[in-house]
Amino acid sequence: QVQLVESGGGLVQPGGSLRLSCNVSGLILDYYGIGWFRQAPGKEREGVSCISSYDGSTTYYVEAVKGRFTISRDNAKNLVYLQMGRLKPEDTGVYYCAADSGTAVQTMCDRQWADYWGQGTQVTVSS
Repeated sequence: QVQLVESGGGLVQPGGSLRLSCNVSGLILDYYGIGWFRQAPGKEREGVSCISSYDGSTTYYVEAVKGRFTISRDNAKNLVYLQMGRLKPEDTGVYYCAADSGTAVQTMCDRQWADYWGQGTQVTVSS
């Protein structure tokens, strides 16, 4: 059974940092690209950042988070991370990770194509 479990969300002040983790089980992580997506209150879900399979040599970031967020992966630990810095109130939302095989990272993020999804973790940026 494939499971993706997000953790690391919480309440943080503007300008602060959080690191989200996506723990993947039930599949060989090396073979899958992984994406982080978010859904803000009252808005549609959007792709935030995606990383290619194997060595993660290709990454994609939505314009709004470029220079502030960093995606990375540790296949040996079955973990994918999203390091978030200089957080803004508009970063608030439920963050989901997802896994997909065979889709280019920008397409995965833009079109939200994924084979498997996690349940999400809440991130709230507020003073």
